[in-house]
Amino acid sequence: MAVKTIKIHWPNGKVSEAKAGAHWLAAAKSAGISIPTGCLGGSCGACEIDVDGETVRACISSVPSHSSSLQVEFSSDPHW
Repeated sequence: MAVKTIKIHWPNGKVSEAKAGAHWLAAAKSAGISIPTGCLGGSCGACEIDVDGETVRACISSVPSHSSSLQVEFSSDPHW
């Protein structure tokens, strides 16, 4: 069975593709997008992004396969 490719729409208007199940940080890096990181273990929340309205921590999350196209926005936390 082939791995599904997902189209990702980034906050800066760039569009890239990633395989379903790819780590978000790797998908962003391959698209030339920098996601801030902190602990890289999911505890601090520095890497939070909004994927189709759902907040995920990019350091411990993967590109989902539930859609063929995803909209990513950067979360804004006044403490960072």
